[in-house]
Amino acid sequence: MFVSLRRYPLSEQATEAMLRRIGSGDWPVGEKIPSETSLAAEFGVGRSTVREAVRELAGRGLLESRHGSGVYVIRTDPVEDWATTVRKAVISDVAEGRIAVEVEAARLAAAKRTDEDLAAITAAATRREALQNATPEEFVDADLAFHRAIAEAAHNTIITGLFDSLAERVREAMLDMLGLMRESDAQRPVDQHEHQEIADAIRAGDPEAAGRAARNHLAKILSYVRPEP
Repeated sequence: MFVSLRRYPLSEQATEAMLRRIGSGDWPVGEKIPSETSLAAEFGVGRSTVREAVRELAGRGLLESRHGSGVYVIRTDPVEDWATTVRKAVISDVAEGRIAVEVEAARLAAAKRTDEDLAAITAAATRREALQNATPEEFVDADLAFHRAIAEAAHNTIITGLFDSLAERVREAMLDMLGLMRESDAQRPVDQHEHQEIADAIRAGDPEAAGRAARNHLAKILSYVRPEP
């Protein structure tokens, strides 16, 4: 069989052709695929084009190169593309950083908050709730304002400084997470109750409950981009 690939880009066409071979069962799981030379001849392209297609499919989790043996099919359904994997890894790093800073911020806020702090946290929570269906940018800015109010209530210049140093990265990561959700047709998380739990614990002056509520909230964000196996 000879499959001619003439349109640009050839590597994408080679990838699609190989996907069809895997999907049709021509190359079942566990089977070694033909050599680069054979595939290049079959598709009418150079070996470098085949090599690029193999790398792409390996990145999607379908193929595995085994040193000294060849390339094997290891699954038939693609996992997330590499770009999405990288995006989620960045969001994961940011979420872990937020846990390190914001859990302690919530604990300290519960112990040190003033009436003025409570008013600011309440106002920020109310605004966040009102903007849940607003544009992603408006919603994210309202969310950050809520968490910033908690950092202020901690009355610790180091924590406030750390929060501010992370703020732009957090904003970018949150917008990217919402973008990933749109791309996968997932609904924006309805988590206002989690924020209210943090605010209520701070109002009650309960550091342990505040820290726990903050950790639970941020852990849910982390679980979206780094699900448990």
